[in-house]
Amino acid sequence: MHRKRPREKKKEWRRQKGIESDEDEDEEEGGDGAVATTKIPEECGDEEESDESEDESGKPKGVVHLIEVENPNRVVSKQKKISQLDDSEAKPELTRREKEELEKQQARLRYQKMHQAGKTDEARADLARLAIIKKQREDAARRKEEERKAKEEKGKKT
Repeated sequence: MHRKRPREKKKEWRRQKGIESDEDEDEEEGGDGAVATTKIPEECGDEEESDESEDESGKPKGVVHLIEVENPNRVVSKQKKISQLDDSEAKPELTRREKEELEKQQARLRYQKMHQAGKTDEARADLARLAIIKKQREDAARRKEEERKAKEEKGKKT
């Protein structure tokens, strides 16, 4: 009884299933000293025509038809309508420094508004200082006025 080698079994199984690989062709051309079988061309002519006929026959080549894997890195560009576009996507993202600068400006504006309203400690201190200065000036103006009146009265008496 003739035993077949494992490689020959694989070749035979592939032939039955219609799967041909480059390994089979290399081995058939004179691989390990086994008896080489000749491959009968399906069509005589250009290689392009033979590729087309294999595709048309419906027999897929290799194991591509068994494994359905989609490349996760492949980006498929979809055409979008103008109405579907968001304006938020068009804005570029700010860098960390730009964000910090904006926050500083906003904080400065908030502080100025609170300062003008007199709600900050510094504003209260300034207002108290201004009130004291105003009172001192009023007192100084009143004294000047009194001294001026006193001089006028002295000038009228003499």
